[in-house]
Amino acid sequence: MKKNILLTTTLAAVLVSGCATQAIQSFQAFQPEDLTPQVKSGRLVQKTNSFFVVNDSSSSMGGTYLGSSDYKGAKLDVEKDLLNKINRTIPAIPLSSGLLSFGFGSCLSWGSTLLNQPLQQYSTGGFDAVINSLHCASGGTPLADALSVANDDIKAANGNIALIVLSDGMDDASAVPAAEALKNRYGDRLCIYTVWVGNEADAEGQANLDQIATVGGCGFATDAASLSSTQGAGNFVKKVFFKEGHPAPVTPPPAKPKCSNAPKGAIVDKDGCWSFHGVLFDFDSDKIKSRFHPAIENAVEVLKLNPGLTIEIEGHTDGIGSVAYNLKLSERRAMSIKNELVKQGVDPKRLTTVGYGKSDPVASNDTEEGRAYNRRVVYKRTDQ
Repeated sequence: MKKNILLTTTLAAVLVSGCATQAIQSFQAFQPEDLTPQVKSGRLVQKTNSFFVVNDSSSSMGGTYLGSSDYKGAKLDVEKDLLNKINRTIPAIPLSSGLLSFGFGSCLSWGSTLLNQPLQQYSTGGFDAVINSLHCASGGTPLADALSVANDDIKAANGNIALIVLSDGMDDASAVPAAEALKNRYGDRLCIYTVWVGNEADAEGQANLDQIATVGGCGFATDAASLSSTQGAGNFVKKVFFKEGHPAPVTPPPAKPKCSNAPKGAIVDKDGCWSFHGVLFDFDSDKIKSRFHPAIENAVEVLKLNPGLTIEIEGHTDGIGSVAYNLKLSERRAMSIKNELVKQGVDPKRLTTVGYGKSDPVASNDTEEGRAYNRRVVYKRTDQ
């Protein structure tokens, strides 16, 4: 009888501890959400400085995952795929990371936990390697032991810590006391996030993980299906690692002036253009009134200060009248300015004239004020 009991016990140990389900080493095609622009703009502000993953590598994770059509394979494969998505979504921020797996048997060097990566400086490539170290699943589900061991594994963590638990939650014993011990030790620095990777038959396990997340106070519980998409993984990373920021409004650069080549000493208009914007012609007139002579004198002074300067004098009209008539009127206005400049000593070879008629209004022709501003002369440099 004793021999039979011993044989039964031995067989059970072999079945529970020694038989291992091998994990695949490939992942789903995945395009991560790019969070970098939101980080740089200040919309996302880093709140977590270290994250430590506690991954279920027990024999139950060797079972086929049925929780979502997005995944095929063992539950351990789903865990690895989720970690890959999280890893690829985390933007370039300063972090520490580590990973502890739990189960029993050959997959964990015949212990109930295995420290796959001690807490160290995080990098995408480095964490990718530790994900691939999860090569098989075996043994029971000692999550309580894993959380107790993690209590010391994260003691070197700086700042705020995210403890991320991936499991089907079908624990050998309640892990809530171990989670409470963690929270008591690290207080507000620690938030616990659980990801249920289970099937309908594992509903009890989901409830267990919900309890553990509640102990953390500032974390939350979710499931594999919620993290499977680009948006789902992105939302998880944002909630675990960041808080919402309030970036200062972006002040648009000042508008560049339409004209940036006004010569030395020139009077410019509101657009930075060298213009007689104050020299207004009466309706149907090309006569320069005496009160605008100071503007003419300024033009003469500018031409003296800039001996290499040559200009085109552009004449304009308002919108009243025919195209042909206004074209001739604008030419006469440009010529009247040229004649006045030549009269005051400017070499006529430095001056050309052109009329644009009513084709280029700068104000509305529906009002008298707008039409008056359109009856203008503009200078354009021709030496550049």
